[in-house]
Amino acid sequence: MEENETFECCDEVHDEVVEKVSSQMPPDEILYDLAELFKVFGDSTRVKIICALFESEMCVCDIAQVLGMNQSAISHQLRVLKQARLVKYRREGKTVYYSLADSHIQAIFNQGFEHITE
Repeated sequence: MEENETFECCDEVHDEVVEKVSSQMPPDEILYDLAELFKVFGDSTRVKIICALFESEMCVCDIAQVLGMNQSAISHQLRVLKQARLVKYRREGKTVYYSLADSHIQAIFNQGFEHITE
């Protein structure tokens, strides 16, 4: 907002607009869940993990090596990503491999990248 910009006081409620918009608003529970999803994207380590998983399914030690971090820090962030249903995993022997849960994650990132690079 520019320094000279001010907000005007509004005395007239536009009932038709309010009614139309109110009827289209998702339920509060859905909006809360959406806000929680976006909070998950609010951590740069989680964003880096997601970017790495765009390229390949990976185990914790591989992700840690790519990001230059320790495995426990990566494991902690992967737990958050699993709880948010952004990553899935499969076990092969003693090794657990992580990948993106679905194509929605790539679409969310693409939209975000497009927005910040405009």
